[in-house]
Amino acid sequence: MKIEIIDIPKIENRLGNIAVVENEVIPFDIKRVYYLYDIPSSSIRGGHSHKKLQQVLIAISGSFDVVLKDGNDIKTVTLNKPDKGLLIKDNIWRELENFSSGAVCLVLASAVYKEDDYIRDFDEFRMSKK
Repeated sequence: MKIEIIDIPKIENRLGNIAVVENEVIPFDIKRVYYLYDIPSSSIRGGHSHKKLQQVLIAISGSFDVVLKDGNDIKTVTLNKPDKGLLIKDNIWRELENFSSGAVCLVLASAVYKEDDYIRDFDEFRMSKK
């Protein structure tokens, strides 16, 4: 499956830690940054794949699960550390669920928003894999 956990460099200090996200760490030029927050624990976000876009998801607060499907396999990754990022390459279906109270998901994307890059129907996604 075209995913990978990325270590986000951190500077530890007794007054608090700093995580540093730079282009040397992320395997693509960052074109868009957004974050999800105030998500009810029963909500499921995502529910789509991208034709070309790559993303890195980081739980900068709290935790959540990312359910990934490539057409053959299903894998669930729990994100709960702000110094770990989940790289999701193109053509991977993703759903985010089980948000803890106060969870914040930071998303770094390789392109600006383009609706035509999305596949929002799972059956269409499965058919595109054949």
